[in-house]
Amino acid sequence: MSEKVLMKGNDAISEAAIRAGCMAYFGYPITPQNEIPAYMSRHMLEKGRVFIQAESEIGAMIMVYGAACSGIRAMTSSSSPGISLKQEGLSYAAGADVPLVLVNINRGGPGLGNIAPAQSDYIQSTRGGGHGDYRCIVLAPKNVQECADFTYLAFDLADKYRMPVIVHADGLIGQMVEGLVLPPEKTVPKYEWSAGGMAKKKREAIHITSIELVPEKLEAQTKARFERYEKVKAAEVRYEENDCADADLVMVAFGTCARVCLGAQKLAKKEGIKLGIFRPISLWPFPFEALGKFASNGKPLLSVEMSEGQLVEDVKLAAYYAGSKSNIHLLGRSGGVIPTEEEVFDACKKALEKEKTSK
Repeated sequence: MSEKVLMKGNDAISEAAIRAGCMAYFGYPITPQNEIPAYMSRHMLEKGRVFIQAESEIGAMIMVYGAACSGIRAMTSSSSPGISLKQEGLSYAAGADVPLVLVNINRGGPGLGNIAPAQSDYIQSTRGGGHGDYRCIVLAPKNVQECADFTYLAFDLADKYRMPVIVHADGLIGQMVEGLVLPPEKTVPKYEWSAGGMAKKKREAIHITSIELVPEKLEAQTKARFERYEKVKAAEVRYEENDCADADLVMVAFGTCARVCLGAQKLAKKEGIKLGIFRPISLWPFPFEALGKFASNGKPLLSVEMSEGQLVEDVKLAAYYAGSKSNIHLLGRSGGVIPTEEEVFDACKKALEKEKTSK
């Protein structure tokens, strides 16, 4: 049995990336993800791997794109405004079908905002973020163990589908310290489709690019990519249910908010109120069908999030796809404010009271 260790979320992400076979990391300091480049600067070099602190977030993103094109596992990380700067390179990678891992430890925004935890990058992550038609797989951990597990998984999914994968955590998850079991080390061969190695393998040069000047050809490439995304939707939806089946109301939350909802659920039990928790783990592909079955039963849903209403858009879509007329409620805090369990429980009671008066 593997030994349990005590680590900060950001450090767990870093160590898991190394153990997943990440051979190159490029980053730039920004709070609250600074422990990731700090950890990688030491341990990547100890293993003879590549670490570069780039001149900017933009530079770091283009470096990781280039490294991934060479056929190795590569990663970058940042926090909200830094991720905004990386969007152009992310769009290039998606358009060239290049697998890489991008970690976003969310902070308050918009603009420079502050360094407190937030979830207001949800739409940016789940809708592509950059220009053009593309998607990224998005995984949202709620604890330090999942920081390691999902980072490890992110590299495998990126390789499997040849697309960028985002590990999407808020600042509290990145900064908290918990026990975890680290995954094993793995060695990963270079991608066969990658650039380089022409002389050794005696093959023609492989040109990896996202540009296609003929509209019909670009359209065909995009449609083929979206056919691949349908395979992702069929195979990679992840979620967690907690007492949803017989709940009076289902709270929908991820990351830190999902943890807060557990506290609200305990408060509700003391008063004889049944609250369920539905946690999307893959923010994309979103578990529309799984959430929709609760909406189709007419249960009210409360989106609990550290934003002014972004996750709630997918909650509404889940109800719409299910043909439900369930009432959708929102508890959103922003600017780095984390809702309390008492606040969430109070919002649940108010939503249930509205349900009674509307009938």
